[in-house]
Amino acid sequence: MAPSATSPNASPDSTGNAGQPVKVGQSAKAPSDIAELSYEQARDELVAIVARLEAGQAPLEESMTLWERGEALAAHCTAWLDDAQARIATATTSNPAETEE
Repeated sequence: MAPSATSPNASPDSTGNAGQPVKVGQSAKAPSDIAELSYEQARDELVAIVARLEAGQAPLEESMTLWERGEALAAHCTAWLDDAQARIATATTSNPAETEE
């Protein structure tokens, strides 16, 4: 999801708060909402946040809020990948006798 270009203080579209200034510690989506995102949704939002931060156009307060959300999204993506890796490991090592047949 791409960042909104409607205002220099706009937050990413995924927050539903485009064009509104973002305060430190404030986000339209609470971190608990991040848990509801698929890996792809979280990754796409994280990519948009990184692009916005790298552009350097966000004010300091908004940059801090974006960074905090980005950290939470990165942790969520890591959890998805760790779970997938564990499931693959379990599936490939759970019962070697069944795979030999």
